[in-house]
Amino acid sequence: MRKTELLVPAGSLEVLKIAVIYGADAVYIGGEVFGLRAKAKNFSLEDMKEGIEFAHAHNVKVYVTANILAHNYDLDGVREYFNELKDVRPDALIISDPGIFTIAREMLPDMEIHISTQANNTNYGTYNFWYKLGAKRVVTARELSLAEIKEIRENIPDDMEIETFIHGAMCISYSGRCLLSNFMVGRDANRGECTHPCRWKYSLMEEKRPGEYFPVYENERGTYIFNSKDLCMIEHLPDLIEAGIDSFKIEGRMKTALYVATVARTYRKAIDDYMESPDKYKENMPWYLDQISDCTYRQFTTGFFYNKPSEDAQIYTSNTYLRDYTFLGIVGDTDENGLYRIEQKNKFSVGEVIEVMKPSGDNIEVTVKRIVNDDGEDMESCPHPLQSLHIDLGMSLEKYDVLRRKEDDRLEE
Repeated sequence: MRKTELLVPAGSLEVLKIAVIYGADAVYIGGEVFGLRAKAKNFSLEDMKEGIEFAHAHNVKVYVTANILAHNYDLDGVREYFNELKDVRPDALIISDPGIFTIAREMLPDMEIHISTQANNTNYGTYNFWYKLGAKRVVTARELSLAEIKEIRENIPDDMEIETFIHGAMCISYSGRCLLSNFMVGRDANRGECTHPCRWKYSLMEEKRPGEYFPVYENERGTYIFNSKDLCMIEHLPDLIEAGIDSFKIEGRMKTALYVATVARTYRKAIDDYMESPDKYKENMPWYLDQISDCTYRQFTTGFFYNKPSEDAQIYTSNTYLRDYTFLGIVGDTDENGLYRIEQKNKFSVGEVIEVMKPSGDNIEVTVKRIVNDDGEDMESCPHPLQSLHIDLGMSLEKYDVLRRKEDDRLEE
């Protein structure tokens, strides 16, 4: 059995640390240029260096994306960027463009290179092509079935690695290459500026009736005709392992620390349980499903893994996420008074019941005993976003515990 890597996204230094603590074997991040998530906070070179040092101290790898489809005017900047990465030393670069790949091989000859899903990797011939050029790993196209991935494994060198998305958002595109955003608003998804038009609501207009809009219905379900459900393969890990996949990739470099902690912790336990005992994995399935539904999601699908997705893989009535929990903050160090520092993400109050989410898998209900601001003043609540606070929850906490509040009614966002 091949060793299975859990690869988790991080859009900021804070989220990287959470991904590491909550079970990632590797984390993928983007710098401030040449990645496909321009709207994410992303990493300065200083943050990248700190994040890599933190990850390596916990035996976790860090991969940096440089996976845009480059234009001529990008190439000089790519060279400058890769020259800067020589000192940062991530464990690998994720690349889709052959021009950028060539520059990386020239400037960073010892750097491991992974070929992004954006490169349309749909057959074993493509895998062998990239292997001969020096790539260590190739990410499968989203359109592949498990049977196709297994056939790829049987026809590539044993030391070549396969990485596959197993959880997260699905966009309407071919191998991640989308024209809609660029066509409609001039923002190129293939250069990191996607405006997510696949989530928009559409109507039909007949050319001789300008301004008269007719709703678009599909099976009378609604009008969000491009709005895919989210991928979730937590129930199918044995099939993924059997197919010969080396790295299980979670989507979501624009997600919160709460989302990353929830998904990483759940898949970490599921993988470890299965490796220990397939029976244990089956017995704990209700826990995995309960935990994975605690994060924001759009309902779940298995994508292309078992067959071509049907109309049931789309959500026609809404483009919103479902959310059961609100993210409150991450526990930091203790202060001189024994209180725990946090940067508050959403409002909570003294006397309120919240949950402490631990990397071990435990979720502990606690009552907020005290909230103090940086001036030492007691507060009944914390109304200001990102405010630095000091709290007492009536129990011992550990750095990187995540605080959340369960909502009585499921929220949409």
